[in-house]
Amino acid sequence: MAATPAPFPTPELDWSLFEVPTAMAMVRSQLGFSWLVLAERLATLTQDDLDWEPGPNALRVVRRGEQRSPRVVGAGDWVAEWPAGDDSPQPRTIAWLVAHLTEAFFERWEWTFGEHRRRRDAVELSGEVGPAVAGLVDQVTRWRAAVDALEDDAAFTVGLSQATEIDQRAPFGHLVLHMNRELIHHGAEITVLQDLHRAAVAG
Repeated sequence: MAATPAPFPTPELDWSLFEVPTAMAMVRSQLGFSWLVLAERLATLTQDDLDWEPGPNALRVVRRGEQRSPRVVGAGDWVAEWPAGDDSPQPRTIAWLVAHLTEAFFERWEWTFGEHRRRRDAVELSGEVGPAVAGLVDQVTRWRAAVDALEDDAAFTVGLSQATEIDQRAPFGHLVLHMNRELIHHGAEITVLQDLHRAAVAG
């Protein structure tokens, strides 16, 4: 197997948050714990894991110009192939899942704590395991730091994020929970795909 990415520090988690009776503490603790679990698995990814296609026409991260889909996301040399619609049945590679989480946290941070200017098309992605994982680590770490810096009552602040029409109308805690769900959902997919790939190689 290809070499694993360069090690990155284990995410810190303030376990005392689990004893704090506020909505913000609850969403922060879920975010921190979900990221800790996924980060441990990301630290073991190989290039082979990242590139493995679990089915025909799987969505990938490829060099610009090598894509199979008419739409892509990514501002640099690497782009993520994008499905035709939300209900697309296409399988996804681990590389694509990592890229999707990267662009999701990038856009939500930009439209909550940033300049409210750039969309997912502006994100830099990579199809190489080290930079791909590092890019996701950077985006989630930045998001967590910004969420941690908020006052406890910010969970109930309507319109703190302007990323989507729903975000504009919803108390901020709902967005944190949504991004937590993204980590949990796609993190589980990454874990299962890695296990399936390694079982296939071993078999």
